[in-house]
Amino acid sequence: MRNLILLLISVCVLTSCAKEVTDDQQVYFNDFESQPSKQISNAVTETYNGTTVLGRFNASGFDLNLNDLPAHKLVEISFDLYIHDSWDGNKTSGGVDGPDLWKMIVDGNLYVNASFSNEDCDNSGFCPPQSYPSDYPNSNHNPKTGAANPNLPGVCNLAGKTGGTTLYKITKTIEHSKASLLMQCRDQLTQTNAPDPKCDESWSIDNLRVKVINL
Repeated sequence: MRNLILLLISVCVLTSCAKEVTDDQQVYFNDFESQPSKQISNAVTETYNGTTVLGRFNASGFDLNLNDLPAHKLVEISFDLYIHDSWDGNKTSGGVDGPDLWKMIVDGNLYVNASFSNEDCDNSGFCPPQSYPSDYPNSNHNPKTGAANPNLPGVCNLAGKTGGTTLYKITKTIEHSKASLLMQCRDQLTQTNAPDPKCDESWSIDNLRVKVINL
């Protein structure tokens, strides 16, 4: 009897008793080197650092609307997020600079709500924090934490402003089974002292990919 029980346990482990990914299918990809697809609203593009990106955005964003998705249990969304120029992270400064937030919403649910900081540490060693890779407002990480490349060139490089551009590789896997999907990306930037807000702080997207996954 003991041997029979052990055999049944082994079969269970090796076969259907554990959930496994049995199928994944890419349903959308865009590197924006040609015209953006009709599924994207507010599809402005420009060239940055030798590649075409979706953006740049400031006090705005875009929607991706997908329909007729095959049957699935999960959705994996991945993309490159460029944070350009003088983002201030969690800083408040009396409502003058920051906090500077970026958001990703899928079907009305908030999956990324993070602040980003491109500021340098000061002479005392204080580094103006950001929440990413955690959500705002309950986390304080060093500027550029989690970046894939923290040292890309800025877009405007305004006099007296720190910044440059930081690249983040974002991947989110979420429970999802509907035949349609609405992805919305937005910013919430505070920069009341900037004569040219878009030149002061902006963001863009590249290599946007959506996969559906069955279990």
